[in-house]
Amino acid sequence: MKAAIIGVTGYTGLELVRLICKHPVLELGTLHSHGQHTKNSAELYPHLNDLVEKTIIGYTPEQVMAENDIVFFATPAGVTKEEAAPFVAANFPVIDLSGDLRLKDGATYQKWYKKTPADAKLLKKAQYCLPELMDKKPGNLISNPGCYATAAILTAMPLVKANLIEATPLIFDGKSGLTGAGKTLSDSSHFVTCAENMTMYKLNEHQHIPEIISVLQQFDKSLTNIHFTTSLIPVKRGIMMTLYAQIKKGVTENEIYAAYTASYNHRAFVRMQPLGQLPQLRQVVGTNFCDIGLGLNVQTGILTVVGVIDNLVKGASGQALQNFNLWAQLDEDTGLRDVPMFP
Repeated sequence: MKAAIIGVTGYTGLELVRLICKHPVLELGTLHSHGQHTKNSAELYPHLNDLVEKTIIGYTPEQVMAENDIVFFATPAGVTKEEAAPFVAANFPVIDLSGDLRLKDGATYQKWYKKTPADAKLLKKAQYCLPELMDKKPGNLISNPGCYATAAILTAMPLVKANLIEATPLIFDGKSGLTGAGKTLSDSSHFVTCAENMTMYKLNEHQHIPEIISVLQQFDKSLTNIHFTTSLIPVKRGIMMTLYAQIKKGVTENEIYAAYTASYNHRAFVRMQPLGQLPQLRQVVGTNFCDIGLGLNVQTGILTVVGVIDNLVKGASGQALQNFNLWAQLDEDTGLRDVPMFP
């Protein structure tokens, strides 16, 4: 099958190129960019020389559908909601990596993304697909989860599902590498700002907050708020998500660990660390894995859970291919069983 990529010159678009090149079922179709079309991919990115040498072009939906079998929107928020309609009308498969279709309520999207929401009919057709929560083939309009949201939901879901926590807000502390901020230059991504530094941003305002709440509410309707902080750290890739939760009285660390293994022991990409061991960021870089470790303070009753992912792979493009695999009814790890880049 041929896959078109719209927004191929961004970090997630380039990661899709890398991952699709080694996928046994998908191959690269047409490559598209609003700002860099008419240029050769290897000219823009020399690491693709002798590997992917395709002209990056503008596009029309008709052309994309005529020459490809599926389209990935690796675009910033605000693009898919305007340009996906012709594909959806033709029932052409779409996987959207932006946030445009993640929130079913348009008013919530407008509040958190500061943009006009997608048409209600488009939102109704879209299916939010976190693979670890999927038990059947998704439809032809897939909304890929956000990177922070992926790490937060996977880190917290077994606790909420098993009803092991007190009715106090979950506290999430997310730290991300600079690729999570995208390619647009800003003071926060300037080398002088980010090198040897750590910066907290979007305090109480991050757009992934309602996404996390809406998914966790599938398991506990009373969960209406979380405390969520995000920081930039001086690495290129990766998210370390730390969760703090007050555990119900009498619940043991072994019971908590059993809830996590019951949720994830049949999933290809969530690796539980042995009790007493917490994951490091570098053990997932370049892969689609989410590694999780935990520890309970028996004096305070506070549980610490650490989840690590590569924000460009499990947090974006790798998860998009995992969703493709589910859509195509392949094994979910097809083309994604990479050994981490270590050290």
